[in-house]
Amino acid sequence: MILDSSDGGPAPGRPRLIVGVTGASAPQLAVHLLTALRRCGAVETHLVLSRAAHRTLELETGMRADELGALADFCHQRGDIAASIASGSFLTMGMVVVPCSMKTLAAIAHGYSDDLLSRAADVCLKERRRLVLVTRETPLSLVHLRNMTAVTEAGATVLPPVPAFYQRPDSLEDLLAHLSGKILDQFGIAHELFPRWQGPAPARPIGVAR
Repeated sequence: MILDSSDGGPAPGRPRLIVGVTGASAPQLAVHLLTALRRCGAVETHLVLSRAAHRTLELETGMRADELGALADFCHQRGDIAASIASGSFLTMGMVVVPCSMKTLAAIAHGYSDDLLSRAADVCLKERRRLVLVTRETPLSLVHLRNMTAVTEAGATVLPPVPAFYQRPDSLEDLLAHLSGKILDQFGIAHELFPRWQGPAPARPIGVAR
């Protein structure tokens, strides 16, 4: 476990990243991301779950919250408003909410910090730190779209878990790896989770034999 310095700064060489998990469908996204972060070891992770996340995690993955928590360096209770991540003086590189429900999106968009997850997101906005919301819902209503506009104008990045097929995925793992990699890209965290697009193969001039 990495100990904090007395001024709340991160331990040398390991920036902090907050990971919030809500009750939206697809908690597998959070499981894969936390697993990837633990393997790379370059980031100190602080996990916080919403109330509904516990139930969705169990229903869709069979995991308990404490099992997910074992993938993070630190876990925080959603009701602990005195937790380190509730303060802007606790230095982090930012926060990702994965998956992000429309309820949590609305709370963040309108500054309604009724638990530690939404408070930590609000801190990232006010401190001008990176906030990435992996919004999970379809189709989208006008209310959803307006809330996405509001958080984007406030400085957040809305990153829906849209699968890519240019790398010709063979499995669900390939799709999850691509999405985790896109999230890590937002924070400048190096990884090799998916092959990057290098452009199509050069076209052969007409008349040149193979």
